[in-house]
Amino acid sequence: MTDGCRPCVVIWTIFLLSSVMGYKPVIIVHGILDGPRQFEILAKFINQSHPGTSVTTLALYDYIGSMKPLWQQVDGFREAIRPIMESTDDGVHLICFSQGGLICRGVLATLPTHNAHSLILLSSPLAGQYGDSSYLKHFFPKFIKSRLYHFCYTTCGQRISICNYWNDPHQRERYLKSSIYLAPLNGEIEHANSTAWRDSFLRIQTLVLIGGQDDGVITPWESRSLQRFISSRDIEHQKDAFGLKTLNSEGAVVKCVVPGVHHTSWHSNHTVYKNCIDKNN
Repeated sequence: MTDGCRPCVVIWTIFLLSSVMGYKPVIIVHGILDGPRQFEILAKFINQSHPGTSVTTLALYDYIGSMKPLWQQVDGFREAIRPIMESTDDGVHLICFSQGGLICRGVLATLPTHNAHSLILLSSPLAGQYGDSSYLKHFFPKFIKSRLYHFCYTTCGQRISICNYWNDPHQRERYLKSSIYLAPLNGEIEHANSTAWRDSFLRIQTLVLIGGQDDGVITPWESRSLQRFISSRDIEHQKDAFGLKTLNSEGAVVKCVVPGVHHTSWHSNHTVYKNCIDKNN
């Protein structure tokens, strides 16, 4: 056998083992300012508990490239994810970290033929970000959170990923008027694709929301669970603009809160993997 053939055989063996043992392929989407290298431990966890599983951590828009506008990233990730989904009839598991969770939601909303069985979101700012963090201070050292809207809610600001989900509760009108990503994705504003995006999102079987109060980056930390959309007090009054109410009523939403985990440790914490990821799939 020539050296050039060996990688092909290895890849084929992995897919064959996954098929025979019944494990759905896993696709991992990284967060802001990181890439595949940060998810090697998570991939190891998966293959230890489910040997032969095909695990793909997408090397796309990583590190500084993760600051590109989210719709641009969605287009790229969708084209990378599509062939993996098309290669299996049993569906896939999507594990998406931090900003990657918003990207995955955008991909699923705009891919009506997707076969994502479960969408697992690790500390993702699903309802937006509003708060000081090391990430924020790194990119906007001269701004404080109460004034960042002056930049984020502009055409220029919306070309930077973090501004695509900056949700200042004191500037609600400006947010709704300026947000080209989070507001339409969450159904907070009317648009022509609302129904199609909702129907596509509802193709998932399970939505797993993972986070905790000691995250230190996602602020408010409850944003990872879309708490203001899904609370028992308010959910019946929501118009179910993107399908969350429906999933919740069907018992398809799992919330896993783990204290004592910092933002950059969610994907390398074995307790989180065992109790929140592996247990719910």
